Amino acid sequence: WRKDILQEELKLIGQYGLRNKHELWRHKTMLSKTRGIARSLIGKTPEERAKMENELLARLKKVGILEETAVLDNVLDLSIEDLLERRLQTIVFRKGLTRTIFQSRQLITHGHVNIGNRRVTVPGYIVSKEEENQVMYSSQSTLVDPAHPLRQALTIVAKQPEIRPPPRGRRGGR
Repeated sequence: WRKDILQEELKLIGQYGLRNKHELWRHKTMLSKTRGIARSLIGKTPEERAKMENELLARLKKVGILEETAVLDNVLDLSIEDLLERRLQTIVFRKGLTRTIFQSRQLITHGHVNIGNRRVTVPGYIVSKEEENQVMYSSQSTLVDPAHPLRQALTIVAKQPEIRPPPRGRRGGR
């Protein structure tokens, strides 16, 4: 057992609200395959790799994992966090539609989130750059109403600054 790897995986699961390690491993495999393709293309002559390189870069740019100015070497620099940031669950949370990453997973699986006119119930759905600004509450959802308690709680949390208690001594006395 590798304690450092187990702790890193557990941290990613908590940070991105994954259900289990199988979800994390699925994304790691996807990243590994993409990086493997990039490594194999680097070894080929420019004539052989031109078409496949353009297809790979176009796909990663469309999804939003790479910037528009990226080259093949940037694919090798990708991390698992780059891929996890493109999940629907993460984007719903980052857009401020939910208070926590776990709540975003629940709302997605219960059908409260749409991408455009499509209801998507898969938290692991990889959102492209074009779809990112179309992520919203479903029109059939009760969350569309601005008076919904969840929406009210989101606006209250956004308005209030974080209040921290004063630091205590090392011994924790009164």
